[in-house]
Amino acid sequence: MIWHLFFQPFIEFGFMRRALVVCLALSVSTTALGVFLLLRRMSLMGDALSHAILPGVAAGYLLNGMSLLAMSVGGFIAGMVVALVAGWVSRRTPLKEDASFAGFYLGSLALGVTLVSLRGSSVDLLHLLFGSILAVDNDAALFVAGVASLTLVVLALGYRGLVSEAFDSAFLQVNAPRVPGMFHGLFLALLVLNLVAGFQVLGTLMAVGVMMLPAVAARCWARTLPGLLLLAAAIGAVCAWLGLSLSWSAGLPAGPSIVLTASIIFFFSILFGTRSGLAHSLRTLLT
Repeated sequence: MIWHLFFQPFIEFGFMRRALVVCLALSVSTTALGVFLLLRRMSLMGDALSHAILPGVAAGYLLNGMSLLAMSVGGFIAGMVVALVAGWVSRRTPLKEDASFAGFYLGSLALGVTLVSLRGSSVDLLHLLFGSILAVDNDAALFVAGVASLTLVVLALGYRGLVSEAFDSAFLQVNAPRVPGMFHGLFLALLVLNLVAGFQVLGTLMAVGVMMLPAVAARCWARTLPGLLLLAAAIGAVCAWLGLSLSWSAGLPAGPSIVLTASIIFFFSILFGTRSGLAHSLRTLLT
């Protein structure tokens, strides 16, 4: 039973193996970015940017159909424009960055859905919003693998700067005024690029779940940053494997199954994590 549920689909079917490899690549790269978002207390920025790329994706779809290159370039440009404009607005107006992001991403989501509806059908819209991970082709798999590899290399080279900017940006601002902006821009570019890669397989609405849920769950257990990064990647990989297995055995959509699996691990971590221990706190209150 265990063999049939967790191993046989990936051994017998090539599309299942391809889906698993793509999800594992995303788990390694996006969860690391999710950890840095968590440390910056910007956990919802990933959700905002995942909606912000939709107009660019829709524009690429209108111009060139379901072209991987056109939709990826359009999504990256749209995401970067929204991120930079929202940051500029927050610096020039009394609005906080989260408020400006909220305004721009809601408008972007509505614009993207409107653009898709001009030419596409409800099936095309569902594909863009929720992905089709079991239909990933070799080009999309290579694109996701390339983005994941580039992300890991950049994170390794800029690790010290990203950590310093996340924990003490004020110190960097005083001693090296240009450094925080440079690392912040680099981080935003990696974030948008990974969301663009994620939408290819999970859609714009599900990609952020793979990014944030394993990171938040790992935060309930790990006490050091290296441990947090490794544990988040491991949780993301396990969620990908279990979610795909669940979707195969129960006939459920693959992307939502992966995110639901991550949500279950998230709730378990909240209750029993060594750094959260909500269940222990509840027992203490009851006694």
